[in-house]
Amino acid sequence: MAELTRVSKNRTIWWENDTAILIDQTLLPGTYREISIRTVEEMWEAIRMLRVRGAPAIGVATAYGVYLGLQGRTYSDSKAVIERVNEVADYLATCRPTAVNLFWALSRMREAAEAHASLSPTDLCARLLEEAHIILQEDNETCRAIGRFGAELIQDGMTVLTHCNAGGLATACYGTGLAPLFSAHESGKRFHVYADETRPLLQGARLTTWELRQHRIPVTLICDNMAAHCMKAGRIQLVLVGADRIASNGDTANKIGTYSVALAAQAHKIPFYIAAPRSTIDRSIPSGNEIPIEERDPREVVSFGGILTAPEGIAVYNPAFDVTPADLIAGIVTEVGILRPPYKESILWAFSRTPA
Repeated sequence: MAELTRVSKNRTIWWENDTAILIDQTLLPGTYREISIRTVEEMWEAIRMLRVRGAPAIGVATAYGVYLGLQGRTYSDSKAVIERVNEVADYLATCRPTAVNLFWALSRMREAAEAHASLSPTDLCARLLEEAHIILQEDNETCRAIGRFGAELIQDGMTVLTHCNAGGLATACYGTGLAPLFSAHESGKRFHVYADETRPLLQGARLTTWELRQHRIPVTLICDNMAAHCMKAGRIQLVLVGADRIASNGDTANKIGTYSVALAAQAHKIPFYIAAPRSTIDRSIPSGNEIPIEERDPREVVSFGGILTAPEGIAVYNPAFDVTPADLIAGIVTEVGILRPPYKESILWAFSRTPA
């Protein structure tokens, strides 16, 4: 097994020799494999099949996907490039519906194309690759800032519960939901993490525990249905998770099971925090009721490790995400600070700030 330091402490997706390189996360933790993405169709498949996952990482991958979709063609003028950008962006928008960073990145690439329409076709394509590089660099800086602000929530001797994976593997490098843990650990704080396995695809078991061990942060894996018991037993003092889309009122979509954890945390008077960049906040929607929830292949539920665990032909409901209401969330850790209720006001404040 390869050392994860190549991933969580360095990079998860990068650009090399006119190719996007990413870690195939469907193979972790058993196999470390870097895959080369050379076409927009390959990037669509990689995002759809969770080879790259996590809202920020999806955003970075999408930006590179737009550029890849421009390759192998001849353009008469910049208008033709812009038309192709829009065509590719519409195609990429179909791969996953919930993570708003995908649509945010597509908007960034569309806007960059329009803003530089005076360039030659060759120079415009080069400028769009530059924009993808900027999005990746911004992600790195944003995650580090989330880590610094969120580290203040972590105290010596504390035990923190997390759900799914919001570490370096979910971003270009450092993570969102795990960034405060990484930052706190680097500053010398000592604490313990409980990680939900996160059924049906086990992102917590496969990815989160792996990252935390490589950072030498003590971690205990539990089944999803053990979280409330651990809270009642006094084993948990804080819950910290990532997000895939945050509505303007603070309602938050995250991996399925997050809502249950938030309800249990409220019942046991344990603070529940979200950590996410401002790009995950969708100010165009008023509440979580408007967040589209992706439904995935039933085969993810009826089998485990390739072994059928349910009767053939059984009906399956497999939403990939759920929505946690804002009134269950103690705060949202962003790159400009920790937002507190009421979230309509604090989100407006966050978008008026410039990251330090």
